[in-house]
Amino acid sequence: MNPRSLRRRAAVVVAALTAGAALTATQAQATPTHDLITPATKFYVDPHSKAAQQALADFGNGDTENAVNMAKLASWPQAEWFTEGTPDEVRGKVGKLVHRARAVGRTPVLVAYNVPGRDCTQYSSGGAASSAAYRQWIDAFAAGIGTSKAVVVVEPDGTALLPKDCGPTTDPTGELTAARIADLAYAVKTLKAKPRTAVYLDAGNVQWRPVGEMARRLLDAGVRHSDGFALNVSNTHPTDHNARYGTWIAQCMWFATEGPEEARGHAERCADQYYSAAAPNDGTPGNAVSSADPTTWRWTDAWYDRNVGTPPADRLQHFVIDTSRNGLGAWTPEPGKYTGDPEAWCNAPGRGLGPRPTADTGVPLVDAYLWIKIPGESDGSCTRSTGGTIDPEYGVVDPPAGTWWPDQAHTLARNAAPRLAFNH
Repeated sequence: MNPRSLRRRAAVVVAALTAGAALTATQAQATPTHDLITPATKFYVDPHSKAAQQALADFGNGDTENAVNMAKLASWPQAEWFTEGTPDEVRGKVGKLVHRARAVGRTPVLVAYNVPGRDCTQYSSGGAASSAAYRQWIDAFAAGIGTSKAVVVVEPDGTALLPKDCGPTTDPTGELTAARIADLAYAVKTLKAKPRTAVYLDAGNVQWRPVGEMARRLLDAGVRHSDGFALNVSNTHPTDHNARYGTWIAQCMWFATEGPEEARGHAERCADQYYSAAAPNDGTPGNAVSSADPTTWRWTDAWYDRNVGTPPADRLQHFVIDTSRNGLGAWTPEPGKYTGDPEAWCNAPGRGLGPRPTADTGVPLVDAYLWIKIPGESDGSCTRSTGGTIDPEYGVVDPPAGTWWPDQAHTLARNAAPRLAFNH
């Protein structure tokens, strides 16, 4: 590379990483509004993000191609996760974040991830010591937000992975599951009590819980007191697949709460990504729903057309979708490579950044595409059920959950779809 080209790339990196200061002046001119999320909402970009730091490190190492990609990545808004700490600590950290965002006229995206027994005993296990401790933590979280604007995603996997799902011996009496549901409901109501906070309760992803089951769990956990739910957090399933799943969940919740009298309380009757009573189900290829074949999902759509119709738009729950790593869709290992669970969700290899964060989605029930999972942070030390410590997809021991992984960040940026550009 000639010196002139090197200088030009260096200028791009430096300019990108200092753009936050230039944006501050224009962002601060935004007219205050009490609408929580509208198509015009702009989300907060942390000028000191891990991607920004990586850009500087790459440039210092002479790796200008990755440095520019990391600078581009750093220009886009990403969520900030709160996973631990005392009530005083979380109040202070949340308060500092919303203050910085307010100073530049932007809306920060926060993730509350500290519910007792989170993630069963998997890579991100942990959480508050008790329900009482968790509720004190949530009170402090909400106090840190105060009257500032904020979007909060409540407890990824919190409804999709209840204690009763952790194994037959984890919650034999159902007491822990009941406590989880109550804790989530408390978090939703407490956070939503703040006047300018949009709250989305996590709901897994399109290839996990059936529609009716997830609808019931959300209703039990107080989703009706929130702004809606969140899908695909830390996963890679395509945006349009999650949009259909979310629409079905919203329609199912309406069906089970405001639909025909005989449907009240019966979310389990809803069609889903695995089965639809509207399909012939006669054994002919294509005449039954398959979660792996979206062309068959027309039968699920047909069930909702027949049984739900078109409810008033303001009676359906909205949702947000995590698009941080789904640009190339989900990863499927080659057949026969693994005899156990390949952990397709865990540090899926060869993925790319997905649609850029925006509140202008053009999809009626989708309030925003967000980068909730921080691109470049590990999901944990995945082993693909091989019994060892090495991840065979990478040939190394993956970093612990939440740890920054430069190689993964570089891959996601390089494979971004659409192609990664600077946020202007």
